[in-house]
This record gives sequence, C-alpha cells and structure tokens, in this order.
Amino acid sequence: MKARNEWRNDKEYVALVADLLRQPAVQKLADYTQHHHSDRLQHSIAVSYDSYRIAKRLHLDYVSTARAGLLHDLFYYDWRTTKFDLGTHAFIHPRVALRNAEKLTRLNSKERDIILKHMFGATLAVPKYAESLIVSLVDDYEAEHEFFSPLKKKLHQRMKKYRLAKIN
Repeated sequence: MKARNEWRNDKEYVALVADLLRQPAVQKLADYTQHHHSDRLQHSIAVSYDSYRIAKRLHLDYVSTARAGLLHDLFYYDWRTTKFDLGTHAFIHPRVALRNAEKLTRLNSKERDIILKHMFGATLAVPKYAESLIVSLVDDYEAEHEFFSPLKKKLHQRMKKYRLAKIN
C-alpha cells in the first residue's frame, strides 16, 4: 500500500501536474466528499498518480495519463444527492468534468478520451486508448480502496480487542 502523499516525492509527476494543482478550480475539489472517507481532490490525485505510474511502467503516454487522471472528476456537486434528467451521474459527470477541464487547460485527444471514458463498465463509452482504460480501472480500484480501507481498519482493531479480551 502506498503512502497517502507519496506522490509529493515524485518530482517528475509533480512537475507534470503542478500547474493544474495550483488552479483554484482543482483545489476546490477538496471541498467535496468523494467515497465517504476521502475528498474529491485526494481521490483525483490518487487516480492520477497510480495511473501515471502504470502508464510509465508500460511505456505509454504517462504525461496525458497523469494530467487527465487528475481532471477526470472535475465537477462540483454531491453525486449522491444531485440527480439529472439527461441520465445517471456515471453518464453525465465525465461530460461535466471534460467541459470544466477544457476551461482550465488545453487538452489533447487522448486526455479528452481519458476524461470522457473513465466510467467504462458503468457506461458503454469504450476507451479508445490504453491510457483511458488504465484510468478507468484505477478509478474503480481507488473508489473501492477509499471506501473500504477505513472499514477494514476498524474491523481489524475490533478483532484485535476481541482476541485480547478472549485471552484475558
């Protein structure tokens, strides 16, 4: 398991996303809960950094992967309570994130595809690039990890107390 702020020590990664991280629109993501136990900025950084590392290891476009991974959830509403007439959150929010990202920076076609297709599986939007599939899979992993890690920790603590009580 990686440390929560491990990405800060990766100078190359930080250099790739520093301009985006300085943007108030990106920093604002910290104000939104993502998967009950994390905020949207933490989640976006985790998806971005893990996707970047995988893409780099596979000799893929890790620059586009890192940048689009950071912007994949660039929306400002609580997805658990906000509902849309045009479709589900899984269908709508990639389009909202893409529109917001295009206001912040120039995106290449791969970055657009990464943001737009990151909900593959929950939607039928098939990724065009390997990098898009990586971000989609890492996003799923991070969502599960962010939701269940605190619960697993609590369970382990309770089991430890139970075992100690049983011994005494």
